[in-house]
Amino acid sequence: MESYAQVLSYAIPGFVLLIALESIFARWKGMQVNTPMDTISSLSSGVTNTLKALLGIGIVIVSYTWLERHLGVFDIKSSLLLYVLAFIGHDFAGYWSHRFNHVFNVFWNRHIIHHSSEEFNLSCALRQEISAFVGVYFVLYTPMAVLGIPPDVVAVVAPLHLFAQFWYHTRVINKMGFLEHIIVTPSHHRVHHAINPEYIDKNFSEIFILWDKWFGTFQPELEDVPAVYGTKRPAGTWNPIIINFMHLAMLFRDALYTKRWWDKIRIWFMPTGWRPEDVRARFPVESIDDVWSRKKYDSQPSRLLIGISWVQLVFVNVLLYVLMTQLGSLNASFLVWTVLFFFVAIFAYTSLMDGHWMAIPAEILKLFMVGFIAMQFGGFSIFNTQMISGTYLMTIYAVISTCFTVYILWQRNALKLNRAL
Repeated sequence: MESYAQVLSYAIPGFVLLIALESIFARWKGMQVNTPMDTISSLSSGVTNTLKALLGIGIVIVSYTWLERHLGVFDIKSSLLLYVLAFIGHDFAGYWSHRFNHVFNVFWNRHIIHHSSEEFNLSCALRQEISAFVGVYFVLYTPMAVLGIPPDVVAVVAPLHLFAQFWYHTRVINKMGFLEHIIVTPSHHRVHHAINPEYIDKNFSEIFILWDKWFGTFQPELEDVPAVYGTKRPAGTWNPIIINFMHLAMLFRDALYTKRWWDKIRIWFMPTGWRPEDVRARFPVESIDDVWSRKKYDSQPSRLLIGISWVQLVFVNVLLYVLMTQLGSLNASFLVWTVLFFFVAIFAYTSLMDGHWMAIPAEILKLFMVGFIAMQFGGFSIFNTQMISGTYLMTIYAVISTCFTVYILWQRNALKLNRAL
């Protein structure tokens, strides 16, 4: 985990720089590829995914080490060949796990966050899940295990393979000539993120587009069909934690209330979006049929709220960066509670971005957590600066954040009341 955190500490500044450059280049070209709230939501989702990784939350049914130890047949000596085969094998597994996430109801919850943005830009690449707690795709790594590819090689290749998927989440790069036939390009991936009938559930490949061409899921981007991004059932929130679990919550509710026992069982394994008729009528859910009439989610934030949301995001990211650089020296319990504090902080300010009342109890909980961590662990010394102690810093942050939250929600409700009168 320490090595992964160290890699992230280098990768995150690079991602942020590329996102900024994309925005500047898009404005120069007269394109709008970012909106403030969507970008903040996307970057906040990236933070939650990093926090989950720091906690090491997850259940592995069968580890790759076990597979390689019991199924390994070959013993390849060439180190370069090992890494090439590992990369290709990982990409093959990635194609099928990605496809399964789109095909089955229960697995869509692992992936919905990545498609939830109604924009398409580099920041939405950071919308990564926190809801996949069980590793269910271990069987897809069997070919690599049979080839005898060592676990330490896979451990090196996996983050490189993930980071290599960042760059093609953009609208500022057009088609790329002969590369369109070999690798996944921005054009291919724009198709994948679109909800147009022509594009839905196409281009699942992660690095090599050849998988889609071989397995019949390839669709080129059409000049006369501009992509419309998002999900068929709009998220309707900026809160990445809610988005991560909203589909799963709907499945549990439908399984509980549907009358037929067969429907209670099969709902989990039916194609994504399938619901029993009785709960479909009882609990209607908005679904986009005509993509051209789709209205993007807009919480109508004030300039003050946009500014505060940026400050919150930056503050949390700076603290997270400090946390990652000192990960090896931290008490395990302190790490868990601090990570939970960050989760609550993100839930609070993204709820405020929605103008939702849940922001207030989340802020109050955040205040109590500051006090608890300070008493239980003697403060937030890892966040000490030359100007102020970490405990005072966190306390001041929590108090100011709560005050602004109450003020903005009060102002928002007062404005709604005046309009109603």
